[in-house]
Amino acid sequence: QVQLVESGGGLVQAGGSLRVSCAASGRTFSGYVMGWFRQAPDKEREFVASLSSSTGIPMYSDSVRGRFTISRDGAKNTVYLQMNRLKPEDTAVYYCAVRRLGVLDYEYWGQGTQVTVSS
Repeated sequence: QVQLVESGGGLVQAGGSLRVSCAASGRTFSGYVMGWFRQAPDKEREFVASLSSSTGIPMYSDSVRGRFTISRDGAKNTVYLQMNRLKPEDTAVYYCAVRRLGVLDYEYWGQGTQVTVSS
């Protein structure tokens, strides 16, 4: 089992910045992909960003590319999502998730952290 715990959410004004964190513990994988997703009220969950342990290449959705940055600290088993130039439409519960390399679906999920951007 893998446990993922998000933190760092909160309330911020439009144009501001926020960093959310995801601390992982438990079972370790030799290769994995860490992802960030979000779900706004009355909307489906959507992909935000991901980072592969093998390539180190980040992936972003079109809606956040250029504003958000995903990174990781291997020593702390923590993945971060730095969010800049936040917009009210970024308001959502943000979830981190992990899957093993070669596995299509994300296997473990955190409980989520609320990010609210006021206009």
